[in-house]
Amino acid sequence: MKYLYWLLVLAPVAVVAERMHASPLLVFALSALAILPLSGVLGHATEELSGHAGPTVGGLLNATLGNLAELIIAALALRAGLVDLVKASITGSIIGNLLLVLGAAQLAGGLRFPTQRFNAALAGMSVALLGVAVVGLVVPALFQAAHPDPQRHATVHMSVYMAVLLMTGYGLSLVYSMGTHRAAFCEGGDIATGETAPDWSLTKSLVVLAAAAAAIGWLSEILVGATEEAVHTLGLSQLFVGLILIPIIGNAAEHSTAIMMAVKNRMDLAVSIAIGSSIQVALLIAPLLVFLGMAFGRPMDLAFSALEVASVGIAAAIATVAVLDAESNWLEGAFLLLVYAMLGVAFFFY
Repeated sequence: MKYLYWLLVLAPVAVVAERMHASPLLVFALSALAILPLSGVLGHATEELSGHAGPTVGGLLNATLGNLAELIIAALALRAGLVDLVKASITGSIIGNLLLVLGAAQLAGGLRFPTQRFNAALAGMSVALLGVAVVGLVVPALFQAAHPDPQRHATVHMSVYMAVLLMTGYGLSLVYSMGTHRAAFCEGGDIATGETAPDWSLTKSLVVLAAAAAAIGWLSEILVGATEEAVHTLGLSQLFVGLILIPIIGNAAEHSTAIMMAVKNRMDLAVSIAIGSSIQVALLIAPLLVFLGMAFGRPMDLAFSALEVASVGIAAAIATVAVLDAESNWLEGAFLLLVYAMLGVAFFFY
């Protein structure tokens, strides 16, 4: 990831290009490339911050703050009225984390270690939460299909209640993993052995994290402003941009951190980041965007297209197979990446 830090020089270039009213495609490309290393900086600061906590809290911090870049981009796109793009970025993030991030981590770790094992309790809870996430996407889609609602008023109202239920499920999972069954997740085990001793102080981690988040917010606003014209110029659909490009840009932090943890044979944290991030998008980020849509006067529902719902279901099923035995190897990672490529081809021609 360090070699990508050279792309940080593009941050001021993107700002200047936007101020000089350069080509929207150029502005889009510059701001997207500048966000990639900033997401990496955000991920590194998060990793250092998680070093002051145990693996469960560390995984939660990585998933939460790793999704921060994507949440900022989605919120600004929603405020700009790009509802379809935002909805596509939700499903794209879930699919990307389950297949691309987890697959890349398993492949990278598997090339160094023949078999990598992780916490069975983590695998079990991840599978259960993935099931809840899929239900949370399937039910609104079935409601929209079975209940004709051209103006989508009833679908939006239903989605508000669904958002509350999804956030409740996420809260309960935190109580379980960090409260009542904390011991099952080996809280503090890595800290005790000194494997996660942070290089940065807590203050430095927080300052760098805040600065990176602020810079991402600024560049995200520039990115969103150029998105519509850039997409039109490229001849791509908002669905493909939201499903593939935006998640890859926003998930750079998860990519780098999960892969680094897998290479260090810390698959507990790698799996927690990849699958935990998908779960968090479905159970927390998507509901938050529903409420942000209400605040912005841009109503957004949770009824996704049949292809999106089917793709999330496929991704969840494949990821479940990959983690249910609480161990991984490079072949499983390669297969996850192949499935992601298959879905990407489908969405490109959709």
